[in-house]
Amino acid sequence: MAVSKIIIVGSGGQGVMVMGQMIAKAAILEGKEVTYLPSYGPEMRGGTANCSVIVSDSVIGCPVIDKPNCVCSYEYSVLRKFEDKIPAGGLLFINDSIVAEETKRDDIAIYKVDAAGIAKNELGNEKTANMVMLGAIIRTTGIVGVESINKVLEKTFTGAKAALVPLNIEALEIWNA
Repeated sequence: MAVSKIIIVGSGGQGVMVMGQMIAKAAILEGKEVTYLPSYGPEMRGGTANCSVIVSDSVIGCPVIDKPNCVCSYEYSVLRKFEDKIPAGGLLFINDSIVAEETKRDDIAIYKVDAAGIAKNELGNEKTANMVMLGAIIRTTGIVGVESINKVLEKTFTGAKAALVPLNIEALEIWNA
């Protein structure tokens, strides 16, 4: 891996920031260089939210991503803002549960993931939608290993929330391209 540059976009409350943080923490566990840059409006829920994560085997000079090789979009409005930034050959993950419109790009790989539908219908918990999407991203891109994400889950969900770890691990593994 040279450098992986991912932007995850959506709105507050969808777990966008958590996905980026988990990728960053897993990359640190793997001894990689990492930057994580969150961006969100003043609203806690419902406002625009996005984060940028760069994972590299060498030093990262700048945390700003002009040309992501991967974008994950949870919302149509922000999809349009970011899809043109992906260079040819890049990856676009779309939360198909929310974004019904087709992308205008035909020079990138597009993965439609019914994250909320899978979380609700197959796992019985819509709150795991971000983990369904995260599983799709990490298994497709190889940006970090599933084992590292599982370790981050176990360190993140402690106390009463530790009971959620098995469900979230299942969510990470459920999507198949």
